[in-house]
Amino acid sequence: MLSSLCATAGEQLVKIFWMIVSGVSIVVAAYFVLLRDFDIAFVVAAAGAVAWFLNYRAQMREIVAKADLEEQDNEQDYDDYPDTE
Repeated sequence: MLSSLCATAGEQLVKIFWMIVSGVSIVVAAYFVLLRDFDIAFVVAAAGAVAWFLNYRAQMREIVAKADLEEQDNEQDYDDYPDTE
């Protein structure tokens, strides 16, 4: 029980970390645009986009894991009933 809580807290921290990195990257990219250094702004913005996709990946991993557990539970419930044939 405790290990699952720690795992959930760790996954939540990973999602928060990638969102923070994404937000900071956008702010830094905007700063470089104001300085008219478009090459560095593009690289920083691209890094922010990658961070956002990593956050999205972490969220989808959690959703897919829950769906898999529900599917396994449904299959086990179905297997509990005898065949009526």
